[in-house]
Amino acid sequence: MKEAASFSFYIEKIFEGNNSAFNPYIFSIFNSIGSEISFVRTYNKRIIFLFLVCSCFFIINRGYAQTDIRQLQGFVVEEDGVRVKDVTVRLISALDTLLAVTSVDGFYSFKGVMGTHVKLSYSMLGYQAVNKQVFFDKESSYMLMPNVSLMLQPELIENVFVIKTIPVVYGQDTIQYNMEAFSFRKNALLEEALKLLPGISVGRDGTVYGQGKVVSTVLVDGKKFFGGDVLTATRNLPADFVNKIQLIDYYNDYQGGSRLNAQPTEKVINIILKEDKKQITFGQITAGVGTRDRFIGSAGINRFNDGQEFSIVGSLNNTNTSLFSFGAPSGVGSREQSLYDGGELLDDIDGLNNVKSLGFNFSDNMSENSQFNVSYNFIRKDNLTEGTSLLRSTYTGNRISNQEVYRTIKDDFIHRLHAEYKYRFRNKDLLEIKPVFSYSKMAIGNNRERLINNNKITNIGTYQDSSFNKSPGMDINLVYTKAFQKEGRKLIGSFWLNMNDQVKNERVFDYYYSLDSSTHNVKRSTFEQQLMINQDNGSDAIRGSLSYIEPFSTSNTLELFFDFESTNLRALRRVEDRLKSLESSQPSFVDSLAVNYNYKYQSSKIGLNYQYQPSKKFKANLGFAVQPVVLDGYLLAEEDKYNYSNVNLVPTAGMKWKWDDAVEWSVNYIGKNNQPDFLHIVPVRDNSNSQNIIIGNPALKAEFANRINTTFRKFITSRGQYFETDLAYSFIINKIVSDKRSLTQSTAQETSFKNADGYYDVKWHYLFNTPFFNESVQLDVLGRVDYYNNLSYVEDQRNKTNQLLYSQSLQVRYNWSDHFESVFNGNYLLNHADYSWPHRTKITAQTVSLTAGTKGYLGNDFTLGAEMSQRFNAGYESSFMNNNPTLMNAYLEFTFFPNKLGMLRFQCFDLLDQNKNMGTYSEYVGNDLYEAKNNRLGRYFMITLNMRLQHYPKK
Repeated sequence: MKEAASFSFYIEKIFEGNNSAFNPYIFSIFNSIGSEISFVRTYNKRIIFLFLVCSCFFIINRGYAQTDIRQLQGFVVEEDGVRVKDVTVRLISALDTLLAVTSVDGFYSFKGVMGTHVKLSYSMLGYQAVNKQVFFDKESSYMLMPNVSLMLQPELIENVFVIKTIPVVYGQDTIQYNMEAFSFRKNALLEEALKLLPGISVGRDGTVYGQGKVVSTVLVDGKKFFGGDVLTATRNLPADFVNKIQLIDYYNDYQGGSRLNAQPTEKVINIILKEDKKQITFGQITAGVGTRDRFIGSAGINRFNDGQEFSIVGSLNNTNTSLFSFGAPSGVGSREQSLYDGGELLDDIDGLNNVKSLGFNFSDNMSENSQFNVSYNFIRKDNLTEGTSLLRSTYTGNRISNQEVYRTIKDDFIHRLHAEYKYRFRNKDLLEIKPVFSYSKMAIGNNRERLINNNKITNIGTYQDSSFNKSPGMDINLVYTKAFQKEGRKLIGSFWLNMNDQVKNERVFDYYYSLDSSTHNVKRSTFEQQLMINQDNGSDAIRGSLSYIEPFSTSNTLELFFDFESTNLRALRRVEDRLKSLESSQPSFVDSLAVNYNYKYQSSKIGLNYQYQPSKKFKANLGFAVQPVVLDGYLLAEEDKYNYSNVNLVPTAGMKWKWDDAVEWSVNYIGKNNQPDFLHIVPVRDNSNSQNIIIGNPALKAEFANRINTTFRKFITSRGQYFETDLAYSFIINKIVSDKRSLTQSTAQETSFKNADGYYDVKWHYLFNTPFFNESVQLDVLGRVDYYNNLSYVEDQRNKTNQLLYSQSLQVRYNWSDHFESVFNGNYLLNHADYSWPHRTKITAQTVSLTAGTKGYLGNDFTLGAEMSQRFNAGYESSFMNNNPTLMNAYLEFTFFPNKLGMLRFQCFDLLDQNKNMGTYSEYVGNDLYEAKNNRLGRYFMITLNMRLQHYPKK
């Protein structure tokens, strides 16, 4: 027994100072092993000792590997934010006792933390001690601790909890923010609060970006709020109702989240309400009037009752303002197209718009196993757009220039009903049914004054068309997931049905006066055409999928799948020549413009996917599929049939590697089949627009697009930084391109379509955000480069257009306590196009914009805001594109009533009245140069009253 005692003594010495890091039963094993040493004295004790130690370490490592290992980091600061050096930090759990000392930057880190419940203590001579308890989420392997603030104290005071920031928890596909960690203005809306979360940005149109990607859906407590509409949620929910925000990488519902291949994910936000806010009624009412007949009115009421939700909202305005846009730094509901526009403080909606909308949403857990959600939206939008445009098409020895001054009136009615039902059976099978019904009506009136000329001919005239459209539609998606006792085994079937109809009645008036100077004697002539066009088009599509997933080890999974898709298009068009009908007093139809055409696209795909995932940090996918494709067209009038069939080989591959919870790298390849649009294939010469004749090509093949992309992301949690970069390369086989020609002795052009190989594009972007100097200053740097190798045919000659789009943006946001916040944006945009035919042509257009906005709080009740934007344009062909407008906005808010439930706003939009000239657009494709300018909302002054409503249940 002496040897056993000695053995235990040596083991204790080996692990002295850290013996609590191992399971207690290890030492009982050592004692048992040591007791057997007396029976083997004839052997070399050193060899036996080394053998036993190695065996014990193997046992320990196995036990250690089977225990959840986590990492914990944080900072220690003083009250004024200065980081504190040499603070002793002690971590204690049921399985661990660890020590750390803060660095010069006040940083500490623990690796290999075991257990879900740990206690932390922070101590240093001259400061109050701080004790804290932390609970790890079961699925989390990393936690960023709160900044712990130490207070100066001549005597040591125990059990003081000082928390500045609640942890940001990083999971496998989820980032979770605890909203109690952040300071918001009282009664601030969720949109304003989201701007302060690291890795999340909010555009001026209310678009939310998570890690540089657009957030597509919003959930409240796991259920879609207003069908997942982002704006309705972020501009209705008060920030102080929210407990946590979860940013989730969500796989598309089409495959039930089942596919193992390289599928793109969507960004989804799940809003978790505070427990005392799950039973509450809240809402708001807004009314405002202004100069130039501007008005706004909106109302909304929301009821949350422990999982049951009911909401109804309505709005009407002619200020291009989305629902409940109060609370943004600009205060005027401005917009931006994308994250790369640099957040310019201007309204980028063309025309003058009068919008009326109404919607409701209801969701409820009908039983323990079922969930139901239904939402309805109605929008009516009246738009008046006036503008001017230049379309220049270059041919060999001929250049056609079309200058237009136009006025367009649109009246849209849109109804949409969306429902979702989920039921989980007792055997854990899951059924999902998602029907969507829509109905839209649109009336359009268009008047264009034209000046068209080439080298010898000039046409001056008018083109008018008015139309009325009706389009009912239905989508039904069903997904059934079969559960098995074996974990990971799945059988998933999905079915999708789509039915759409479109009835369009259009009247066309085309008149021009022509001067032909191609001969010595100038020829003068007129052209007049009046057509009545009646169209009845429809499409029916079905799509089905069956997928079986079988894990054959802890790291390896195999999927066998079958997909089927069928689309039927039908088109019926009759064209009446109104001039001939008036002459003959009976309807006269143009047979050459009539269409009676049926088109069918059908594809099936069968394949295998293999996934290797040895740990949560690494995952690789490899798949291969065979996809037969069949396209059939049938022109009833001529009894002509058009057929095309092909077999695509579709490989897929992907890899995702997480070095740790802060660094991620992925590489993916995916192939996709794209069928032609109906406009491309209808075999009819359409000259209803005499200057732009369209001829479909029924022999077109389907495109096959290939995309390879790689993404790198890094969270630098110790500094609150996020970096992402993405590089993508795409090439398309059988790319559908235009085939244009100019008609002899005419200003008219004819366009058809054909397939071509050689198209590719390369796209690269990066995003970096970081605190600057301190947490009150936030810096965002964004860059994007897109290169296109476009193809087209001009007079049967292959034309290549190389286009480079470069955007560089910088944004600085500064928040000083609850008194002041400001934003500065700088943006540079380059558009360079290089044509190869008919002669080498280069176009380089550049735009620089600088923007600054500020918002200050004067006392507790007054808020003053102002902003200014300056744009510089150069290099465009049209003079109206090269203007340099200056925009200025300002507003004053006054809050009143208890809890600041009332707000009165005085605002001025576009003080210099220059936004109305900002609706510019440019496009350079093939042999075409197109530039246009549309009117926009100009200067107005407005006074607005906003009242918020809240009712809590009696306790």
